[in-house]
Amino acid sequence: MLPPPPVDPTVADADARPDERSRFVPTRSDRGRGARGTIGGASDQLGPLAPFAAPGVTDLLLTAGRLWVDRGDGLRLAESWHALEEAAVRDLAVRLLARGGRHLDDAAPAGDGRLPGGIRVHAVLPPVAVGGTALSVRLPRPEPPRLDSLCAGGMLDAAQRERLLRAVAERRNLLLTGASGTGKTTLLGALLAEVPHTERILVLEDVSELRIAHPHVVALETRQPNTEGAGGIPLDRLVREALRMRPDRLVVGECRGPEVRELLTALNTGHDGGAGTLHAGAPEDIPARLEALGALAGMSPDALARQAVSAIDLVVHLERRPEGRRVGGIGRLELRAGRLETVT
Repeated sequence: MLPPPPVDPTVADADARPDERSRFVPTRSDRGRGARGTIGGASDQLGPLAPFAAPGVTDLLLTAGRLWVDRGDGLRLAESWHALEEAAVRDLAVRLLARGGRHLDDAAPAGDGRLPGGIRVHAVLPPVAVGGTALSVRLPRPEPPRLDSLCAGGMLDAAQRERLLRAVAERRNLLLTGASGTGKTTLLGALLAEVPHTERILVLEDVSELRIAHPHVVALETRQPNTEGAGGIPLDRLVREALRMRPDRLVVGECRGPEVRELLTALNTGHDGGAGTLHAGAPEDIPARLEALGALAGMSPDALARQAVSAIDLVVHLERRPEGRRVGGIGRLELRAGRLETVT
């Protein structure tokens, strides 16, 4: 028999909001705590999830009626959370996505949205989510990340910090890679905060997550099509629009598809100092990941490789280790024997 999942003893619930009491029940020990100490605005937006959005919490994951909490050191089960029925969890997911301007229903059973304050919400409804509605909430840091604090927290060492600061100052094009939850967006935001305040940063994201301590940031976000399939604005179109907006630095929050073509093209036409992020499990996986995205844009592996080597000056790979999120290596892309490779 498998051992029971670990429980975070620091996680506590609170009385449910009045309109939720018929669906979510707190434990006796949690009564009277209220929603104090939650991340800014969460108590007004997350409903019954708000008491769990304490400072230091990065993710809230609601799966099969059970709530899991991540404080940066792995998931812990919140025993004080009790979902009484699937309909209540589904209703919560639909309402949260609606607050983020996205619709979620049987015709569109999966959605990704952003609440005020930078809280990101993703939800999948049954039958796509086999075990019941799956709800994922990504909570932002209370303040935009800064490189010094990340260095003090162990994400990168002094030598890596100096190398990355030099790359920003020299307007090198950066590609940050890593698996989900490794801190790509956090580190990118901290690096962009080091950009001179005389420069204009254009940030393009599917769902806005980047928080940058900089006075001149223009953020563009994709738009979901309506129920008739019209009105959608994808990320590749945002890249083309941004090129007409006089960017000093062009940033694509995450390359997931054909927008990789527009990003590489832009970085190859004089838009230095740009950046992007990419999901990849290990540095050696980056070439294959880029080739797969390039194929979606109609690019051959050879064309993609030559564009990538020319456009990207530095690859920063992040990992999630037991001790926390860490920069696993800094390298570059090279063509060797006609194949794209990552050299660290």
